[in-house]
Amino acid sequence: MNVLLLNSLEEQRPHRQFFANADSLIPDMTDMNETIQTQPQATPTVTAERPALPDQLSTDVRSKYHNKAIFEHNIGIRFNDKERVDVDEYCISEGWIKVPVGKKVDRKGFPLTIKLNGKVEAFYK
Repeated sequence: MNVLLLNSLEEQRPHRQFFANADSLIPDMTDMNETIQTQPQATPTVTAERPALPDQLSTDVRSKYHNKAIFEHNIGIRFNDKERVDVDEYCISEGWIKVPVGKKVDRKGFPLTIKLNGKVEAFYK
């Protein structure tokens, strides 16, 4: 009876046959490694200059102060003469930054932020 049960299960699961022959379907990786190694290496070139940093910038893509071109470069924020890496938004003229409050999130899943006032400087790293 157990043999009959196993045979009926194999008939219901045709994917088992596919996986049984899977070793023959895997391509030979030695040929791929040779072709990858023989291809010329592309050298990265800097074609675009860095855009000027705005007075106010946000990491949130929903914000009107988000600028995708600026985030293609590494940006640093110095707040009260200390470099901060957790800044979500900043404004140089008004002298504030917004940073997340731990792991707290609002009801929509976005991090809760707190506004800190002080001397703000933005720079490219």
